Amino acid sequence: MRQSKVSFRHHSLQNTKSIQEFLKSVAKGIDKGRLTFSDDDGEIVMEPKDLLTLKMTASQDETLNRLNIRISWQSEEEKPREQKKLTVKSGKGKGK
Repeated sequence: MRQSKVSFRHHSLQNTKSIQEFLKSVAKGIDKGRLTFSDDDGEIVMEPKDLLTLKMTASQDETLNRLNIRISWQSEEEKPREQKKLTVKSGKGKGK
């Protein structure tokens, strides 16, 4: 069984004010149940609902400070999965 994977990645240098605005937008999107991420290279729309898993890590290594925020959830597929026929065969053995 295969599932399609859609991903979005963006990397840029931002000031603290713009980061705050992005975080506010993420919070508002979670509240409304719809997050849209886009840039010149693509777009992804996500619909968070019910229970979400939050994972936060923070680290300092000499001059590099890092904060990772990971939010994940399971979503129900809106379209039914393609029904594929499954066949299982066993080899025929020689009888006595």
